[in-house]
Amino acid sequence: MAPILPKLFFIHFEGTSFVAEDPEGDLLGFVCGFLSQTSADEAYIHFVGVTPEDRGDGLGRALYERFFEEARTNGRTVVRCVTSPVNEGSLAFHEAMGFEVERVVEDYDGPGEDRALLVKQLT
Repeated sequence: MAPILPKLFFIHFEGTSFVAEDPEGDLLGFVCGFLSQTSADEAYIHFVGVTPEDRGDGLGRALYERFFEEARTNGRTVVRCVTSPVNEGSLAFHEAMGFEVERVVEDYDGPGEDRALLVKQLT
């Protein structure tokens, strides 16, 4: 995963990126996010991952909730992220987490790389 999630995210966004490990220290999941430097009321989730065997057990939800807590602590009221509009699993997960599809943007990440822009209002 290193090509799409460089270590720099966990160094420079240490306060808003979280990992979950089992008792032996093996990685079970992570969420990598940051506080927007452009919009003072926004936070952004860049990447999340949960090992296949641990999906559906609430670990992804717990990681997101930890990120939301940190965003709120820092005065953020909006969380944004993007996903592929054809990734039904991701869309369903985000909907269950309270995100809404703000819009779908064609070629967002280059030709043929459409993205659904998601937004969640923190309460």
